Amino acid sequence: MAVSSLLLCLCFGALVKCAAGSDWCYTGCEHTPAHWKDISGTFCGEKRQSPIDIVTSDVKTDQNLHNFTFANFSSENVIKSIKIDKHTVKCILEENEVEVSGGGLDGTYSTIQFHLHWGDTEHHPGSEHTIDKHRYPMEMHIVSLKKGMQDPVNDPEGIAVLGFFINATEDGDMSGPWSNLTSYLKNTAGTVDFNHTISIDDLIGNVDRTKFYRYMGSLTTPNCNEAVVWTVFQEPININKNLIQNFPMKTGISNVFRPTQNTNGRQVFASPATTLPSSHWCYDDHCHFSPSKWQLLPQSYCGGELQSPINIDTRNTLKDNHLKEFTYTKFDEKHAIKYITNTGEAVKCVLKEDLLEVSGGGLGHVYSTLQFHFHWGSRSPDSEGSEHTVDSHRYPMEMHIVNKRKDLSLEDAIKTPNGLAVLGFFIEAKESTKSSDESHHETGPTSKPTSDIDAWKRLTSYLPHIQNISSKANVTEEISIDDLLGDVNRAVFYRYNGSLTTPSCNEAVVWTIFKESIKVDKDMMMLFPTHAGYENVFRPAQALNNRKIFTSASSAPGPIQLFLLLGCLCALSYNLHL
Repeated sequence: MAVSSLLLCLCFGALVKCAAGSDWCYTGCEHTPAHWKDISGTFCGEKRQSPIDIVTSDVKTDQNLHNFTFANFSSENVIKSIKIDKHTVKCILEENEVEVSGGGLDGTYSTIQFHLHWGDTEHHPGSEHTIDKHRYPMEMHIVSLKKGMQDPVNDPEGIAVLGFFINATEDGDMSGPWSNLTSYLKNTAGTVDFNHTISIDDLIGNVDRTKFYRYMGSLTTPNCNEAVVWTVFQEPININKNLIQNFPMKTGISNVFRPTQNTNGRQVFASPATTLPSSHWCYDDHCHFSPSKWQLLPQSYCGGELQSPINIDTRNTLKDNHLKEFTYTKFDEKHAIKYITNTGEAVKCVLKEDLLEVSGGGLGHVYSTLQFHFHWGSRSPDSEGSEHTVDSHRYPMEMHIVNKRKDLSLEDAIKTPNGLAVLGFFIEAKESTKSSDESHHETGPTSKPTSDIDAWKRLTSYLPHIQNISSKANVTEEISIDDLLGDVNRAVFYRYNGSLTTPSCNEAVVWTIFKESIKVDKDMMMLFPTHAGYENVFRPAQALNNRKIFTSASSAPGPIQLFLLLGCLCALSYNLHL
């Protein structure tokens, strides 16, 4: 077949008829994506359209999706030219040199070009496919035509497109193959010879190509022919965020992606190597496995007798003299946070490995600190979203610092009753500023701010960078856990044995809930639901089931030893949950 004639009309992961080339756009003309179906002769309103949102809980494994064979993907001289137009940046390959087969494809496909889709700015991503509604910053499509076929655009499997998500990193290579590629970007349309020695493998990098999704779809631009066998790889290509920004900045075009289309009953499959969730769970009723049904999940312990969180009834707690003060190792380290991520259920800060530790406090073991994360309510100013409650009072937020027994692997720790130790801190709004005279006479631990507000400002400054689920940002600001906790009295706390508060709810946690809360600005607390994009991420309180709740040996309300002067107020020293 005459591959060279088809190249003239290839665009955006799609094989486009030249007649329709000037009739459509992404923005700024009559035929935007919502109106592509109105263009004469197109298939854009049909039932097998692309791209789609891949809902991982609905994906089925197909044992026939074996590994691909990529011929000449490692060749450094296959990129012939690079073309820029009002729709994309496209790299045209040398004819009959690059091929794809295997991977469940029915035959061998000749690879003819690859091109890219992107959004607008760093905070407005532009991949075409999405994963569980998460949109990546960019997407690369490698387009191949089935060999020996005269009219691939009109055959249900005539075209094979390999889709690679592109993820932004803070510190990726600025001098490698992607830097060379972006050096050709310019704010003028046209085609130029490609003079660098770059292979397709160089651009893909270390992405695991055995893990991929498969479905039958269409070209993603008019005429939207339903002729594509789609392969979307699970792992993204990671490149520096500044290189991604070069695409909208240097070309002057942005938001060049089609919105996701209805699946219309199509099944998405995955290769055997692809990691799939056993089932999807949620906090509200937008999925099948809401909290009341978590116990029905595969390999779930959520229906056990030692579940968390709980309501702490202060009238029925027991003092334990073994619960003395903790020892915190490197909690003052200001570069301990590796990155912050949006998991879809929480905002989590992952710590550098083998750096922070916790011991003492009656734990009986040394624990390595892995991460901390947050639970919250809604965007309402009076929202309540802590997981634990005290005398049925729910706080606005709760912070969990997760620690693993140092002598156990994580796999073994979640199977051991005391394998994990979680430190829980309530978070609430600090009170309005009082005069120094008034502050001097305050007696309760809630009377003063108990956190480093600048540290919280630095932490929450990362939230706009992780608005998409699964997105993450490397933390370079100086923020220690001690800064975030401030002067919370860590000598007074509750202790009980419980579980993880998310599936699979393993009953492996020694819980420590501190009586005194962290005080931060209310506006900062609102940034969590605002930027994460979801609300009320807390599990309801679980039955205590005859478990005992203990309190620490120290019962002083803070650094002021009230009993020295105000013996008559001793009884108030236990009322620390306010």
